[in-house]
Amino acid sequence: MMTSIYIIISILVLILCYLRWKFTYWQRRGVKQVTEQFIFSKKSLGESILIRYKEGKAMKVKYLGAYLFHVPSLLPIDPGLIKDIMIRDFAYFQGHGTYHEPRDILTMNLFSLEGENWRHLRAKLTPTFTSGKMKMMFETLVEKTGGLEKVVGMYADSGKSCAIKDILGRFTTDIIGSCAFGIECNSLEDPETEFRVFGKKVFRFNALNFVNILVFPAWFLGSIGFKFNGHDVTDFFTKVVCDTISHREKNEVARNDFMHLLLELKNKDRSVTVNEIIAQCFVFFLAGFETSSTAMTFALFCLSQNQTVQQKLRDEINEVLQKHDGNISYEAVKEMKYLDMVVNETLRIYPPLPGIPRVCSKDYRIPGTDLVIEKGTRLQIPVWGLHMDPDYYPNPEVFNPENFNEENKAKRHEFTFLPFGEGPRMCIGLRFGLMQTKVGLISLIKNFRFTLNEKTKTPVEMERGSIVLSVKGDVWLDVQRI
Repeated sequence: MMTSIYIIISILVLILCYLRWKFTYWQRRGVKQVTEQFIFSKKSLGESILIRYKEGKAMKVKYLGAYLFHVPSLLPIDPGLIKDIMIRDFAYFQGHGTYHEPRDILTMNLFSLEGENWRHLRAKLTPTFTSGKMKMMFETLVEKTGGLEKVVGMYADSGKSCAIKDILGRFTTDIIGSCAFGIECNSLEDPETEFRVFGKKVFRFNALNFVNILVFPAWFLGSIGFKFNGHDVTDFFTKVVCDTISHREKNEVARNDFMHLLLELKNKDRSVTVNEIIAQCFVFFLAGFETSSTAMTFALFCLSQNQTVQQKLRDEINEVLQKHDGNISYEAVKEMKYLDMVVNETLRIYPPLPGIPRVCSKDYRIPGTDLVIEKGTRLQIPVWGLHMDPDYYPNPEVFNPENFNEENKAKRHEFTFLPFGEGPRMCIGLRFGLMQTKVGLISLIKNFRFTLNEKTKTPVEMERGSIVLSVKGDVWLDVQRI
């Protein structure tokens, strides 16, 4: 009995010694470091990245060592170094370092893949995201604003405050369900539709899953049937896509949506497989509904506290739409320069993805230094830190769309605004995301005036368990018809 206790104690001591040694990785390599764990922080991941960035700036270093669980992670602080990582020396940093395994279908998407697999898939999918293809889907977006206006109008007429985050999540779910799957989700009418329920489920933080992918190799997790998003989510999205493909091919259905473009690739030259279609539809759904609804939520949160900006935006919307016979058209949206500034300023203060992960694929010497980033080392591009840096944005806490007028943009380093990433791995769906965000805002600002309800606490608290920057709870707004 005592022997067993001694063995257990010895093992624990060895593990402790190993971890203490592990947490000196950056120190041993001459790099300033912090030891608080991102994954165990009391803050959200985005807030932790922002805090680390500020610490690095205070130390006046170009990069800062940190740790994700027991794994060393490097935070590049200098925009020039970030540009090297994302563009000039991209060959060394092609992957996001996120989990993917062929037996876990949903993980084999464009965001998670690396190397040649990513390169080939990116080349196949790029033609489906051109401005011409986005214009093709535009009418679907505009159609969905009718339901959005109806729901918000009910709150305006009743005098009750509305939970705008939930409403906008249902709005973008309906858009993506239609454009990615060709399915009418109707979550604006019924908040408990399957698409809405499973969509929210994916974004619930599961600490055990993150520990699993940090501790165990992907091949092992795949061999035991591990599903990062859960078996129920995997089964649901797999069935939806397969049923849609079967229905369209059997009945020769053609629609102006993402699914149709993927089926063309599959049937014309077999360059895309069914499993690839499943994975891409899944990530398109997630990226499209969550990030855009979050961006619109934060935009309305900011506008509700800045009535002068809100009115200026409304004036531009009305002026431009008047030239287009009152219709929200693709061309009209492109003409709205102030709307573009408002959206960019929202994405600056509240970037949906506050940090962009990368992994080093081969040893890389940081230019002008003796530090070699070893193969396999993780990096975290501190997007939110750059966006909130007073060296680049005076009074960064203040919502000021003029930060994005031509004069002010010209003053800044180009890599101090990265809401969609940059370089070859820049978000492939950014045009669509911006398009649906702008169409939603046009529809709402044109018809309603928003003010902040007292139920919304300021400053807002961020959802700790979300990778995407998101408000904890909801944002409550009071609404009046114009």
